[in-house]
Amino acid sequence: MYYYLIIGLQAYCIYHWFKNRTDYYWVFLIIFLPVIGSLIYLITQVFNKKDVDKLQDDVVNIINPTKKIKDLESKVSFSDTFQNRLDLADAYFDIGDYNTAITNYLKAKNDYSQNDYYTIKKLIYSYFQKDEFTEVIGLAESIKSKSEFNGSYEQFLYGVSLERVGEIDKAETQLEQIDKRYSNYEERLDLAKFYLKHNKEDKAKTLLTEIHSESQHMTKPNRKLYRATIVEVEKLLSSL
Repeated sequence: MYYYLIIGLQAYCIYHWFKNRTDYYWVFLIIFLPVIGSLIYLITQVFNKKDVDKLQDDVVNIINPTKKIKDLESKVSFSDTFQNRLDLADAYFDIGDYNTAITNYLKAKNDYSQNDYYTIKKLIYSYFQKDEFTEVIGLAESIKSKSEFNGSYEQFLYGVSLERVGEIDKAETQLEQIDKRYSNYEERLDLAKFYLKHNKEDKAKTLLTEIHSESQHMTKPNRKLYRATIVEVEKLLSSL
């Protein structure tokens, strides 16, 4: 049991480091001095930002993710509210059980008169993971009039889904909405690939050149975060 606690503690610290991108030496400290390094990291980097209860829950969920689901199932059984049902759906989504996540998102969406943009967004993500593109398209079209839809990741998935069902012109219209400078690098790379796939080399080259130019002005953390994307952009540019 002690061994698993240490592994869970290390996993949480590395996860926290990855999310917050603190100094790189912390990774070595956490890995090579598991107990001391993790405790030092928690004291100096976490405790001033997160409360102890949240930390404990996160570590338990890393070690035993099904415990969180069992707890949420119990909450829904006791009180089937919109938020409890949504939390349960999110938990299944987080472990990649998209079928059960969809079942719970749909129940939350259908049973409660709440603002359901978030629920529909998560349904779009879930159906996309299952390659059910017609479902993605139908859901996206039900929220595309919302201001937050424009330039969003769900709009990107909408565009990709349109392409997958052969609606190429409609797909291009949607995908071009995510082409915003100094953001959406991975999605814009996919848009460039879309142009190449559909014989629009000039558009692809222009977009790839823009992304490459922007990459020269990225902060150091962003260059690390998007390193694979930048490398692929450079490779595609050199082939054009």
